[in-house]
Amino acid sequence: MQNPINVLLLLTVIVAGVMFVIDPTRVDILLGILTVSLILGVLLVLPIGGADMPVAISLLNSYSGLAASMTGFVLQNNMLIIAGALVGASGIILTLIMCRGMNRSLMNVVLGGWENAGQEAASGSSAPQGDAKSVDAEEAAMIFDSAQNVVIIPGYGMAVAQAQHAVRDLANILEKKGINVRFAIHPVAGRMPGHMNVLLAEAQVPYDKLFALEDINDDFKNVDVAFIVGANDVVNPAARNDKSSPIYGMPILNADYAKTVIINKRSLNVGYAGIQNELFFYPNTLMYFGDAKEAINKLVNELKEL
Repeated sequence: MQNPINVLLLLTVIVAGVMFVIDPTRVDILLGILTVSLILGVLLVLPIGGADMPVAISLLNSYSGLAASMTGFVLQNNMLIIAGALVGASGIILTLIMCRGMNRSLMNVVLGGWENAGQEAASGSSAPQGDAKSVDAEEAAMIFDSAQNVVIIPGYGMAVAQAQHAVRDLANILEKKGINVRFAIHPVAGRMPGHMNVLLAEAQVPYDKLFALEDINDDFKNVDVAFIVGANDVVNPAARNDKSSPIYGMPILNADYAKTVIINKRSLNVGYAGIQNELFFYPNTLMYFGDAKEAINKLVNELKEL
């Protein structure tokens, strides 16, 4: 019933707004508009899941620009009108880019996204079967040491563990060994627009080392090691292979095309979409379990000894 309630509240705000324009002395109507608007704002974002918050943030940013622009019309301030319009336009453009990156419509995100689809996929027991192979820090270090071309794919797990500095240390020691290191950034990785870019910039990773999905995807077949740090759905081959999957059609990073894939995660748990990651069970995939910061620091120490 939440969506009909939202529609009713929106209509209430519109009607009350018209009434207030007709009689601007009605303070009670203004207070009613403010109250209903606050309730509507909360109800609108409640269905949006955690991994969709980048879209919600960008959309709300667009709303703020539109509000500023409307205020400019009221105050007859051209500068406010122009600035608000630019913020509103850029916000909605970024919102649509991220929705396209997930192969979903804005309405699908706003109305609740993958929650039900993920539950249905999980209850359908369609998760891939197989044994995931794991490695420890010493074995992973030997694999990295023999590589020439490495791509690091950061995800929300890196942010949770605050492992961006450890990831930078890993990239630095690999480069000292003459290994080419790049970072592949998915447009919806993390919890806000540009989340991974901001964290890696904070760790002083050079910007020219960061590559967008469309700029690096075709080169994964030439990659010796794809190192995934806490990412899940954005590298799940089910988006290409399984038409029944809730993420089918979503653009993903082609990490599975690399010669060797090493995935650092705490466990084999599913991602936000609620489905198992097929990549865990691929023959060229190795799981490196543990907290990202601690596990990568161990890996760096092992590499220093080689």
